[in-house]
Amino acid sequence: MTITQPDLSVFETLESEVRSYCRGWPTVFDRAQGSRMYDEDGHAYLDFFAGAGSLNYGHNNPVLKRALIDYLERDGVTHGLDMSTTAKRSFLRAFQDLVLRPRDLPYKVMFPGPTGTNAVESALKLARKVKGREAIVSFTNAFHGMSLGSLAVTGNAFKRAGAGVPLVHGTPMPFDNYFDGTVPDFLWFERLLEDQGSGLNRPAAVIVETVQGEGGINVARPEWLRALKELCERQDMLLIVDDIQMGCGRTGAFFSFEEAGITPDIVTVSKSISGYGLPMSLCLFRPELDVWEPGEHNGTFRGNNPAFVTATAALETYWTDGSAMEKQTRTRGEQVEQALISITEENLADVKEYRGRGLVWGLEFRDKERASRVARRAFELGLLIETSGPESEVVKLLPALTITPDELDEGLSVLARAVRETA
Repeated sequence: MTITQPDLSVFETLESEVRSYCRGWPTVFDRAQGSRMYDEDGHAYLDFFAGAGSLNYGHNNPVLKRALIDYLERDGVTHGLDMSTTAKRSFLRAFQDLVLRPRDLPYKVMFPGPTGTNAVESALKLARKVKGREAIVSFTNAFHGMSLGSLAVTGNAFKRAGAGVPLVHGTPMPFDNYFDGTVPDFLWFERLLEDQGSGLNRPAAVIVETVQGEGGINVARPEWLRALKELCERQDMLLIVDDIQMGCGRTGAFFSFEEAGITPDIVTVSKSISGYGLPMSLCLFRPELDVWEPGEHNGTFRGNNPAFVTATAALETYWTDGSAMEKQTRTRGEQVEQALISITEENLADVKEYRGRGLVWGLEFRDKERASRVARRAFELGLLIETSGPESEVVKLLPALTITPDELDEGLSVLARAVRETA
């Protein structure tokens, strides 16, 4: 691909230095459809990023777009705070009928604000309010958001440092396989809980990702998650599952914890719940935990009605027969895994490990800088991929769930070439 030098002057002179993704992808994007993005010069890029997991159904999905356009053209309510609207009612009914009821999940639904970190903040506040305790346990390499409460339960040192104030009331514990299987699960955690001299305040809750996305695609085993749930029950702690990036079908089932057969006390959902990239998040919790006073947690944009419209369309289009979507995602995941096996076999000296579930995968290199080189070369070849992990040592694959097998093969071939050419 021949790429002309784009005009980035206004971004470089006016926009803050905090910008990040645009540095790795130095072009000006103009339009997108399905699994392709196009820059202003017409160059096409296959998207294995999917809005950091916000576009599970692809860019400008035609079914969702039609529903949104029809709603806007009839002057449907766009901003409603937490007022009752027809769009919200349709979403709640679809969510109950197509997601909660088939899974026998009893959750109440809270709209805390439009971003994932809003959902996490509300979950932490609710857990503390219910239990009357302030301590929260999280896990090594966790990522839960960029606001202060979420940062306090996030592991990444670089992101934590940006807070500028002490991050308190959070205690990290080892994630699954942190000690490479040499230490029994939860040995340290449970000993601290039972030792009156440990210095660990009794936690209100434990927050966990079943697959750590930003942390490096670290996949928790189902048996580890079940043991964690049992530990929480024994020790009177609430279990919060952060399903912001791994929910909405990313790992196969609608919720990523379904495979483990557990029912968390609280679940946070965002990113692809709107289906269209529109900001929206949910905090789900057992009815007996609904101790909020009216307005105790709120936000101006918690009633994003256009997002309710596309979310309802997404559920009715892809989750009426949820098993079909789940089966397709698992099949696509097997396709990715086979390609990563081939790349690993071809680069045994360089690839440390590949890992993932459904349609989220990571390729870790022994040379920690290699992943960034691979991502840069992939961009030059027309593929958008990002890196993850505490030192950006993992190439992260996050294609849309609606990607075709041919598009997946095309992108995986580009990835293999990028790995080969950065040796």
